[in-house]
Amino acid sequence: MYPDNFRYTKEHEWVLVEGDAGTIGITDHAQEELGDIVYVDLPKVGAPIEAGKVFGSVESVKAVSDIYSPVSGEVTEINQSLADAPETLNTDPHGAGWLVKVRLAEAGQAQPLMSAADYQDYVGAEK
Repeated sequence: MYPDNFRYTKEHEWVLVEGDAGTIGITDHAQEELGDIVYVDLPKVGAPIEAGKVFGSVESVKAVSDIYSPVSGEVTEINQSLADAPETLNTDPHGAGWLVKVRLAEAGQAQPLMSAADYQDYVGAEK
């Protein structure tokens, strides 16, 4: 259910690190808790983001939730398709529903985050 090559946060975000780039999204657990997602607010390309800090929000029929960055860096791309189809976060949160791509401030910063197995244990313990 949770891709093994991603790293996960306790705030239910994920990051896929490839070289000096990272792709960030919310987990399947997060989208399930939120319900039907109707709007996504993301930073602009070039914006700095900081690990553990809010960089955007997701609005669902239930609530508005902040999105916390799992890593520090500079936004290089945002998922434009979410403006017209925010429900992609519900249907494919670990694929087409990615939020932003970043140039990482430093290599290895995602290593301390949870593995897929650790995250699955974490959300299992939450229920």
